[in-house]
Amino acid sequence: MAYVKLDLQYFAGEKTEKATPKKRQDSRKKGQVAKSQDVGTSFIMLAVFFGLLMLGSYFLDLCLDLYKQSFTDFILVEVTPSNIERIMMDVFMIMVQFLAPVMLAAIVAAIFSNYIQIGFLFTTETIAFKLEKIDPIKGFKRIFSMRAIVELLKSILKITLIGLITFAVLWIHLEDIMMLAQYSVGESMAVVGDLTVQMGLYASFALLALSGLDYLYQKYDFEKNIRMSKQDIKDEYKNIEGDPLIKSKIKQRQREMAMRRMMQEVPHADVVITNPTHYAIALKYDEAKLDAPYVVAKGVDFVAQKIKFIAKENDVTLVENRPLARALYDQADIGQAIPEEFFQAVAEILAVVYQTKGSIPVSYK
Repeated sequence: MAYVKLDLQYFAGEKTEKATPKKRQDSRKKGQVAKSQDVGTSFIMLAVFFGLLMLGSYFLDLCLDLYKQSFTDFILVEVTPSNIERIMMDVFMIMVQFLAPVMLAAIVAAIFSNYIQIGFLFTTETIAFKLEKIDPIKGFKRIFSMRAIVELLKSILKITLIGLITFAVLWIHLEDIMMLAQYSVGESMAVVGDLTVQMGLYASFALLALSGLDYLYQKYDFEKNIRMSKQDIKDEYKNIEGDPLIKSKIKQRQREMAMRRMMQEVPHADVVITNPTHYAIALKYDEAKLDAPYVVAKGVDFVAQKIKFIAKENDVTLVENRPLARALYDQADIGQAIPEEFFQAVAEILAVVYQTKGSIPVSYK
């Protein structure tokens, strides 16, 4: 049987994993989000043509006012450096009134279309200058990439769809178009304006439907581009939580420091209660610190032997009491007073220790 040697490093480098929340957040800060430009375009077109439909009479009145002023007031005014500014300001204010609703509708639609796709986002990363943006090799790759082909097909589809919609609207109203020559100027303008708004609205709705599909594709492409390899996830975890090896060394160092501090307290203990081979608990009674004896050090096996060794070197009394040593180890932590249930047993031991050393026994509650 033939065996195939798998390159685990290769599979570790394959971007097969979904992006982590941190990767998504970092991508968002850089302006890399799932967004379709067609959604914004379709919303802007829809808002503009809907505004033209709703404000048609308003725009007509503005146009008539401009024509009236041009052929009544302005035509009789001699153009001089002193009055040209007033004439231009009057025309400018009419144009502002004409364009302001359209521009406002377009701005609101653009903001709304971006918000429903990506929420609120402000970043300067996308407009920052980068040398790779003018790299001809990367630019050539972008031109002939799969994304460029998809964009080309989308453009062809949009042009075809808008062309069909325009043709359909004109074909339906072919009789009105053929009669334009017999209409008055006002009637002709009304027909042309109505056809223009109809074609714009139908095309906007069609583009809106296409933009929904394009958004789904952009989301799929975005998710694909931000995929991570198993190694990327491990590296990210190391950056966030720290290298596990370093963390283990830090914890080991902390344990060593705690052990040294604990051993430094053993010489000050009043008694060490032992198992005698597996457990050792060093106790001290200091009325100024606690109302009952408290544990200054404890350990099992090797640590217990070390506690007993230090105790012997510093003339700390060792008392063998197997049940008490085991119970104190399980129920009392370093720096804490012993539980009340052990007061009597420990008091008896300390009384013997004090009498042996010639100290005055101290009673406690």
